This record gives sequence, structure tokens and C-alpha cells, in this order.
Amino acid sequence: MLRGATRILGNPSASARAAGRRFHSQHPHAAASRSTTLVLTSTLVAVAGAALYASSVGGTVHNDAPSTSKARTQVNGGTRNVDAELTTLVWGANGTHTLDGELPESVRLPTSSEWFNNVALRDLALHEQHAACVDARGDVYQWGDGFFGTESGSSHGKPRLTLRGKNITQLQVTRSRVFALSASGRVYVLSSRQADQTLAPGAPTPASTPWWGTGWLWGEEEEVDFAEVTSNDKLKRGERFVQISAGLDHMLALTSDGRTFAHPITLNANSHGQLGFRKCDVPASADLKDTHLPHKHPRVPLELTPKSTADPYAKSSPAIRPAGSTARNTEAFIGKEAAAAGLDDSNIHFSDRLFEVPALRGVKVERVAAGGRSSFAKTSTGKVLGWGANEFGQIGLGANVTLEAITVPTEVILWRSTPATTRTTCVDVFAGGDLTMFEVERADGSGMPSIDVLACGNGQWGGLGNALYSNAQGTPVRAKNVSGLFEYSERANNLQAIVPETISISPTGHVLLTLDTRKHAGPGGGGKDVVMWGANFDYQLGNGKRGSVPTPTVLLTPAGERFMLSRKKAKEVRDLRGQVWKNGVEVEQRAVAGWNNSVVYWRICS
Repeated sequence: MLRGATRILGNPSASARAAGRRFHSQHPHAAASRSTTLVLTSTLVAVAGAALYASSVGGTVHNDAPSTSKARTQVNGGTRNVDAELTTLVWGANGTHTLDGELPESVRLPTSSEWFNNVALRDLALHEQHAACVDARGDVYQWGDGFFGTESGSSHGKPRLTLRGKNITQLQVTRSRVFALSASGRVYVLSSRQADQTLAPGAPTPASTPWWGTGWLWGEEEEVDFAEVTSNDKLKRGERFVQISAGLDHMLALTSDGRTFAHPITLNANSHGQLGFRKCDVPASADLKDTHLPHKHPRVPLELTPKSTADPYAKSSPAIRPAGSTARNTEAFIGKEAAAAGLDDSNIHFSDRLFEVPALRGVKVERVAAGGRSSFAKTSTGKVLGWGANEFGQIGLGANVTLEAITVPTEVILWRSTPATTRTTCVDVFAGGDLTMFEVERADGSGMPSIDVLACGNGQWGGLGNALYSNAQGTPVRAKNVSGLFEYSERANNLQAIVPETISISPTGHVLLTLDTRKHAGPGGGGKDVVMWGANFDYQLGNGKRGSVPTPTVLLTPAGERFMLSRKKAKEVRDLRGQVWKNGVEVEQRAVAGWNNSVVYWRICS
């Protein structure tokens, strides 16, 4: 909706002529005046027209001005292309061109990205140096300075198609990898660098298994190198992977039967016990040269020992610290055989399997979430288990647990400081970097249940949302302004809890929470509120200021109105190649917190 919007002038000559007409309309007797007056009038018109032309590049006119394809307007707090029905809004850090190639390095307010005009996506993921998305056709595109391999601040490359024809629905990105989950439950991995995706001339197509490919036979060779990550244990009939979540060096995967798997991305994958196991195996280095062929060498046993166990002097002073005890590829960290094998974890084929977490066998899990070096699993009974790094209290085990690593899945107590008659059930769990958030339902039987958002971990930049700055919070605290909210439901004729729809936590410390304020709004209801807080050194909160915000605050437009995410039926949706995918598609806006930046994109409703 355009409210008080302004549009950058795109046709200066037409505007100059219009200005000339307005100028003459103010002098109805000019035609009957003397020639001197005519000359003076003509001169004034020319001067006015020249002034308008000179200022047309940066000047503004009202909404009734003629539009052009390059015009941008203020919409919901940012700028957008007025001819685009669907526009992606971006703001924050853009030094590595993960937001847009033509925007400045710092985008202060929500601004449209021309790359995604009339494009609705299935998923979008941002990292520090690169980014990836899934378009309407289920194809993966990648971009950013880290992807194209150029120096920071010099790349203007548009999103490039890398993985096609796999019907991808979900993405997760790390510093060196891009993981993609297909609708059929297959997990694929690509490199985050274009240079590492190059296939040798005549090489067989990367396959859906580590060793067999048919693209060379049917003439459907892929253009990039990728691999499939499969389960170490055979899945049951009809069982498939339905969710993936990646941290810095590890990835979690959940199956349709509620089984939890973990995948070591690098040799540092279990630095704090975040895998939930130590022993696994990987392909021999000699087999990585011909990944499309059957493995000829035995797999290499790998024992990933947490640092707190292998290196008890990790936080000691250099005076008492044994020399050479920090290298991660030593026998103490990865085992004798793996250290002798000379493994290269920079290759996407380094590890090709997912391993079930032993402690969670028989436990039905509904959702998994991976922080930077921590892991969480929400069970079907509303309980949460956490393990991994805990030096900031991000597992949420309380102030009395000071261990820096929790190597076994441990239940998180979410009902501290509540009456004994109040029943607490975890609805969802979210994690990012060293922050963790739990969406919990409180019910005491005397009224409607309420929804609270509890946070723990590193709140140094206000990410806990409790109006305080704390670099370590072991006991989950209640986030202000987003907990215990109610609104009147016209359908039920009573008060209903306002439920957070999604919470996106940036690895760098800011949070975007979407409140489902539309569900009970009734006829004519608006969209969904976006609430933001946390780190704000690169304008990632979209308020045009620098300075962290410790209290959840509704994102506002320049006109002072609430920034609302909407849902509608788009006339047409295009893929990233500019081709029309479908007409009349139901789409909704989704907010994502990236690496010191934020994005609101149009997502295809499932």
C-alpha cells in the first residue's frame, strides 16, 4: 500500500513540459502583453524548466507523476520498484553484495532489491560472504563476493543458477557449504565458492548417490559439482528427511518419523560436543578424486573429541599451556587413523553421511535447531533437549551449570519461577550464533493459555530482549513486549494469545520476530507485525540508526506506521531467469535476519 509515498522522477523532459504548462497557467494574460514581457516570460520558463531538469535525478514529485520502470517508492518503510507487484526489501550491511550489487555498503532503511522484482522464493539464506535462495521452480541460486571469489566490495554478480531440477524446498548455509533439502527428502551439498564447483571436462554428472551418475548417458550433465548426503542407517519405508538446520561446522537433520541425525561439516564439527556423538567415519582422501566411482579404499574412522576433553588447558595462560595442543587435526582431536590419513575438510565430499544421535534413539522429535556450536531438539511432548557449547549459557540449563560444553542431550527446564499450578509446554525452539529462544505455552487452567518467548545465551548487544545487556545468561529470561500478548478474536468472541509465527536469529546478534497478528484480526485485518531488537551496528534493525536495542520494538515506516507483512494472491510469479512460473499464486512476506543485515522477501505459501 502506498501511503504518502514519493517517486523518483524518471522522465525529466516530460516534467519540464508539465512545469512549463503550470507556469503559463499562472499568467493568463501573457499572450496579450508586449513582446518584452513575452521574452521575459519565455526566459523564465526556460530557466524554470532547466532547474527542474537539473533536479529531476534526485527530486521528488507526488504520486500522480508519470511512472517509469526505474522508479522507486517508499513502501512499508523502504523503497521499491513501483512497477513490480512483488518486491524484496533489504537493509543493513552490504559490503559483500549479499543484498544487491547496486546498493551501497550500508543500507540504512528497507530498500528494494532489483534482483527479486516479481519473484517469490521457496527459501532464502544469508551468510557473511555469500548467499543462496530457492526460486519458485525449486532451483538453487548463489551470489555474493565470497561466491564469485572476488575481493570484498568489488563483486556485482547477480544470482547464478547452481543446482537445478532437484525440487529444493529448504536451504542452510555455512562458511564453506550450502545444504539443500528436496521435497522428496534428499539432502544435497554444494560449495559456497564458484571456483570449487567447477567440473572437469567430460566428468560424469554428480549423482544422487556418491558413486553412480547417469547424466553423461542421457545428455543431462550438471554444470556444477555437488553431492548427496545420505543416512548412515537405512531409513524406514516411506521415511524421509523433512528439516535441516546448520551451525558453524555441524548440521542437524530430522526425519518424518521424528529421528534426529547429525552431520560433521568440518573437523571442528564436535568442538563442544554439538554432534551428540564422537565416532563416525568418512571417505578416504584417495576416493575424493573420483567421487562418481565406487569407493576403493576403506572408510576412515573419525573420533571427534570435544576441546574441553582433549585440551583441558584450552583457557589456561600460555605459561602452563602445553605447546602445540590446539591443532584440530591432531590425534587427540580426531583419532590416530584420521590424523594419519591427512583428511581435507574443505572438500564438499569430506563427509557424505548423516549419523543418528545415539541418545535420541527412540525419542520422537518434532523440530531441531542448530546454533553456532550448539544443538536443540523439541520432542513431541513439548520438552526441549540441548547440547553443545554453553560458555554463554546458550543451552539454558541455569546459572548453576557452568560447564562450557554439554556433550549429552540434556533437558532444558523452562518452568523456573512459575507457580506449581502452571503447566509449561515448549511450542518451538530457535537458535542462531550464541543465542537461543524458546516459544512456550503457559496454562494454569483459569483462563486462556498465554505464549511467552524465553531467551538465553549471549545478550551482549541486547539480543535477550529483556531490556538488559548481558554477555552470559544461563537461565532463560522472558523477552519483553512479545510475551503474554492477547487480542480479541471475532470468531471465538474472546481473547486469544498472539503467537510468534517465526523468529529469525542472526549469528551476529540481532533478532527479527514475526507476530501472527492477522490470525484473529477478522475482516479487514492487517498483516503481521515485525518486531526487532539486538545488535544494530550496520543498520540491520532498519530504523535508520546505529545503536543496539535491548527491548523488542515494532519496526516502523518513515510515516510512523507499523511495518506489516502481508499475504496475497500474486497475479504472476517469475523465477530468477525472468520467466513466468505460474499465475494466481498465494504468497506471503517472510523476514530473515542475515549476517549484520535483514531481508523481507515474498515466499510461496505451501
